[in-house]
Amino acid sequence: MTQSVNSNRLFNASCFALITTAFSFSIRAGILSQLGQEFSLSAEQLGFINSMWFLGFPLAMIIGGLVYHSVGPKTIMQIAFVCHSIGIIMTIYSGGYTGLLISTFFIGIGNGCTEAACNPMIADAYSGAKMNKMLNRFHMWFPGGIVIGSLMSKFMTDANLGWQAQIWLIMVPTLIYAFLFYGQTFPKPKVEGVQSIAENFKAMMSPLFLFMFACMALTAITEFGPQQWTGVIMSKSGASPMLILALVTGLMAIARFFAGPIVQALGQTGVLWGSSFFAFIGIYMFSTVTGPAAYLAAIFFAMGVALFWPNMVGFIATHVPLSGALGMSVIGGIGMFSTAIFQPFIGSWIDNATAEQMALGKVGDEMELAAGQATLQTMLIFPGILIIAFGILFFWMKSRKPKQVPSAVH
Repeated sequence: MTQSVNSNRLFNASCFALITTAFSFSIRAGILSQLGQEFSLSAEQLGFINSMWFLGFPLAMIIGGLVYHSVGPKTIMQIAFVCHSIGIIMTIYSGGYTGLLISTFFIGIGNGCTEAACNPMIADAYSGAKMNKMLNRFHMWFPGGIVIGSLMSKFMTDANLGWQAQIWLIMVPTLIYAFLFYGQTFPKPKVEGVQSIAENFKAMMSPLFLFMFACMALTAITEFGPQQWTGVIMSKSGASPMLILALVTGLMAIARFFAGPIVQALGQTGVLWGSSFFAFIGIYMFSTVTGPAAYLAAIFFAMGVALFWPNMVGFIATHVPLSGALGMSVIGGIGMFSTAIFQPFIGSWIDNATAEQMALGKVGDEMELAAGQATLQTMLIFPGILIIAFGILFFWMKSRKPKQVPSAVH
């Protein structure tokens, strides 16, 4: 007797898997300074550790997207659980720099497998308007999980609980999603209408796709760069780094929930162009203000980066539809991969800025604040380029004749 698919249980399991991803992002951001102190790591070394999270993610996501229709979501999620578990335990017992590099890479692979399996699985489990609703609800849990994780990290840090206890916290949603997935029948992948890989690659060689490919590298680092380094850069600003992260991601979740009317009014390119201005203002404010004004900067920054990711993926689905699911996976993958590449650079910027401020005679909190703000001013180059690029895209797309094209759901 064939067991029926329990779509709601699979959906809840997927949400806890995405919360695991969010916890691994926010909690690692919260303990970055503690790791640096305990293992005597430079900011550049912390950057390489961060980069492993963003490197494992796109590798697993793209490979998982390629094999989804052949191996199915069950196998991919089993790999995700094994990698999450190894990564969490190895982090706690890492003993130093090399162990942290390897453990973070495993966690990144687990996160990428989650994205590769859960998105199409939810699309396979539901249909029509309900599929759209459930996918939107699923994606709410990345910023939502970061809010929960960052607040819990702040509470545990304030309570003088060690970073190891915070890493153990990531295991909670990991075990919950494993329990919910265990013994379940997974929906069969829908294969109708899937283009050939060759056709996908041909569409991905178009000038429009390549242009958005380059832009995605910049939108991702604009979003994840300041967020992943919040604890280090903002620690002496007079505002709580974890409260800033919680505020940013909470506003992102709200903005994504109500994004429909905004996109309808401004269009995808209008939203992307406007977002780049808000992101620039937010990062600039972070680099100049202190105290409660940092929370106002967080609002501008959140409004800037909230709609970058879904509209980049949605733009590809709408305007380069023949790239298929692979095209969307590649766009998401380059976003994570570029973030991995830039992490050590950001770390070295912090190290260099620290040396420069010390040479000017600054010490202690004053030196750390000045170094952090100088690093943020360097990061302004990312949204600065996007303002120009998305301005060109806005007017170019406006001059094109509209075409009726099928769009994929993200």
